[in-house]
Amino acid sequence: MTDHQILNRAQMAARVAQDIPGGWYCNLGIGIPTLIADHIPASREVVLHSENGILGMGPAPEPDQIDPWLINAGKQHVTLHPGGSFFHHADSFAMIRGGHIDLCVLGAFEVAENGDLANWATSAADAAPAVGGAMDLAVGAKRIWVVTEHVTKDGKSKLVERCSYPLTALGAVSRIYTNLAVVDVTPQGFVVREMVPGLTFEALQDRTAARLHLPENRNG
Repeated sequence: MTDHQILNRAQMAARVAQDIPGGWYCNLGIGIPTLIADHIPASREVVLHSENGILGMGPAPEPDQIDPWLINAGKQHVTLHPGGSFFHHADSFAMIRGGHIDLCVLGAFEVAENGDLANWATSAADAAPAVGGAMDLAVGAKRIWVVTEHVTKDGKSKLVERCSYPLTALGAVSRIYTNLAVVDVTPQGFVVREMVPGLTFEALQDRTAARLHLPENRNG
């Protein structure tokens, strides 16, 4: 039994949504990142991009408002904000590869302390997985944030010294949101910016396979 809070998937997505500035063009990866669309305040204009060809994507629709032809890259039904558009897959990747996406939020199997990202294969199964657009996004977007559980179902840390799974991109990740903490990737390594209520730094370190650091200028 724990005496600290553990964020669920919706709460993790909401926490990421808090930090996305207005005016940014943001791609949401498959998994927890897609939930971010449901938590961006209506008063803040964040232009959401989906790699299958949507710009101006809105939150999930109400059950009686579903458009069966309007889906995101994870094949989930979405809405379109006024002024939004949909277009060819090639045009979508031209936006990604051309450096026009301010932020991409992805899931991950592992993130290394130098920002290396592994999010498309564990090599644990014989079936060949598909990398999808993750490699393009990881190098084409101006910044990469990761949102993921802090540990796997069997308790293995996803924040590591070096990735053991096949890499998606080298040194791409700048910030990680987990169900326990917000961690920045810096030249010093992992710097903890925020922890859930009731969790100590020592307890977070125990759940992390790489060394954690506290901000040098923190108060108290």
